Amino acid sequence: MILIPKPGEVLSRSIDDYPEGIILPVDKPYRWTSADVIRKLKYAAIKHFGKKNLKVGHAGTLDPLATGVLLVCIGNACKMAQQFQDTDKEYIAGIRFGATTPSYDLEKNVDRLFPYEHITADAVRAVLPAFLGQQEQIAPLFSAKSVDGVRAYELARKLYRKSLTPGLTGNLPDFDSAALETLHRSRITITELELLEFVEAGRDSLPETCAPPHTGRGVEQSGTEFSERESLPASASSRINVSDTSGMGLPEAVIRIACSKGTYIRAFARDLGEALGSGAHLGSLIRSRSGQFRVSESLSVTEALSLLAQ
Repeated sequence: MILIPKPGEVLSRSIDDYPEGIILPVDKPYRWTSADVIRKLKYAAIKHFGKKNLKVGHAGTLDPLATGVLLVCIGNACKMAQQFQDTDKEYIAGIRFGATTPSYDLEKNVDRLFPYEHITADAVRAVLPAFLGQQEQIAPLFSAKSVDGVRAYELARKLYRKSLTPGLTGNLPDFDSAALETLHRSRITITELELLEFVEAGRDSLPETCAPPHTGRGVEQSGTEFSERESLPASASSRINVSDTSGMGLPEAVIRIACSKGTYIRAFARDLGEALGSGAHLGSLIRSRSGQFRVSESLSVTEALSLLAQ
């Protein structure tokens, strides 16, 4: 049986005592990549169990500007990673209308503005049912999908960087919004949609540092505890840009989304904006559930490290 330890639980120093491996449901900090979390916990797990070739991985990437459930697999639990990744998910998304970015979230700056005065809570509720059920979705180019063996986000960042650097040479095409639709369509299913909150136009949107509620436990740095949304830990990826659209007075909808694996919430935000005759981008995102694992029951990075430092 796979071990799912609780905070403060004492782990054996031998990974052989856990023949089916260990799962750590971690609340991924804001502006950390999934690889940042794995790197930090793998180092601690290798020290704890004294095994240099210990396998540590995750069951499903979570975007850097998202928080929430990231399932960290240790030892033989890595063999089950795909099974965990295939489970359904739930997200809490803050979607801002009236502006788009190339990445459909705050990792890139606003590239286009759209009318938004007509968007109300009732208008959002009216179009949500059209997104329920099976459908085809075009993944964002800034994603973890592979294109001819290359991660889409790696290609996208090169394209984006070239578009901002006059005179840059190379055989990459000019960055174009049409390139966002070069990926194959994926078949997804959205089972539940619920409008939790609506911020009217003209009021400050929910800033990315005050996204919809999550665990808020924070992580440690230099022996002190802080909210990961108040300060950037050393482990976070320094290359991750964060744009700020919270002061633009855009209307914003906070929506709960239950969906199948492979659903891109950034793409849902794009499509919802288009359905409302506007543009949209993600202002915040929480993976509130991955299969049976909920963010309210997940470990902070500090708690996960404590399990591996006893």
